[in-house]
Amino acid sequence: MRVMEHINIRSRQIGVEKKPNCKFTNLQVLNLLVLFPFFIVKNAYRYADSSLGKMFICEKDLFYRFMNNGDVKWRKLLYAMNLQLLKKVHRSSMSHDKPVCLIIDDTDVPKSGKKSELIGKVFSHIQHKSILGYKCLTLLLSDGMSQMLLDFSLHGEEGKNPNRKQGLTVKERKGRHTEKHTGQEVDERIKEYTMKKTDKAIGMVKYAIKRGIRFDYLLMDSWFTNADFVRLITSRHIRCNLLGMIKIGKTRYRTEYGNLTAKEIIRKLHHLGLCKHNAILKCTYCMIDVNFAGTTVRLYFCKRGHKGQWNGLLTTDKTLSFLQAYRLYSRRWVTEVAYHDCKGLLNFGRCQSIHFDAQIADITLTMMQYNILCAVKRFESYETIGELFAEATGSSLELSVADKIWELILDAILEIAELISADASELLNALLDGNDKFHVLYRMYKYNAA
Repeated sequence: MRVMEHINIRSRQIGVEKKPNCKFTNLQVLNLLVLFPFFIVKNAYRYADSSLGKMFICEKDLFYRFMNNGDVKWRKLLYAMNLQLLKKVHRSSMSHDKPVCLIIDDTDVPKSGKKSELIGKVFSHIQHKSILGYKCLTLLLSDGMSQMLLDFSLHGEEGKNPNRKQGLTVKERKGRHTEKHTGQEVDERIKEYTMKKTDKAIGMVKYAIKRGIRFDYLLMDSWFTNADFVRLITSRHIRCNLLGMIKIGKTRYRTEYGNLTAKEIIRKLHHLGLCKHNAILKCTYCMIDVNFAGTTVRLYFCKRGHKGQWNGLLTTDKTLSFLQAYRLYSRRWVTEVAYHDCKGLLNFGRCQSIHFDAQIADITLTMMQYNILCAVKRFESYETIGELFAEATGSSLELSVADKIWELILDAILEIAELISADASELLNALLDGNDKFHVLYRMYKYNAA
């Protein structure tokens, strides 16, 4: 809450007007939604019974209406918060020489019901099978000390079977919730749903640069590394480079030995005796400068053991050694750490609403919560996001438990007073005066009620 006090979001940035009969402004509703996980509020339905619901009294429909509104500018809201957090971090942190990396990756958003809007089956590379849900493409910024989720988009997959588009039968597709959207913001999100992830990733990077995000390297896996990204990075006016894994496939690179594929390059370098051993990483590697997408890039190839498979990296920074490139690319792992924290602590992707608008809202709120935790972690020196989350929720859980215990005690006192024909208030006062522990519990309850 201390961090949120320093984040200035104006009402017009939200994009929707306050309802005349609503006692809370849209900004207050947004702030309450961000606070949900820290007060152990699983969803809007559970709000009224929580300690947060005792402090700010309102009905669950208030949150449902806000999250289902297609006019809320969630992408701009996320950037508005992130840019202010980044400015605060840069002002308060000592300078360090670690490069800033922009990382593109995607993760599964599994769902259990087939009634949700635009739901379908996507292939999970973790489970190695098709699952029901969405693919979430994310853009993350890491400076080597902390990371921040900047942007995302939800995608579906048509599948190879024309009779079962998106892995669903005709009946299942017709059974999904459909809605006539009027909001411009949600229309943009629906268009992204059918876009190729590589095309949307390029759009994300362009938008990040436009909003003032600066980085040294763009990291990505082999799914995204292509000629379009090389052209994008080499044509930017800011000084940045691309570092991505490549597929050992059919793509040809112009070398001094001719137009060769990755396998042919490896065989050629091995035949010429240009493969070396790295004692630190305990692997065999080789590297070569080639022409690709109209520019000169450097390729690195490495494998572990005699029977290991070759892996390849491509970079537009020709000053990087193999060890530097390997260590820098390993920073891409922070996205997996972020996914783990968001899914384990902040209920990432667990929104049960059938509205696509609400799915977008829920993931945006999770990213806001994660970024706030990362900002606090940066200054409070907690070891992990998990420890920080436990610390943040500890006091609110204490309030919630005290509230429920006190209600049980009051019920018991009322029943006892009725059985012995005594005055309940006098019995309660006698109990408080004679027992210090009950008095502490009573103070906690009064604080929660206030």
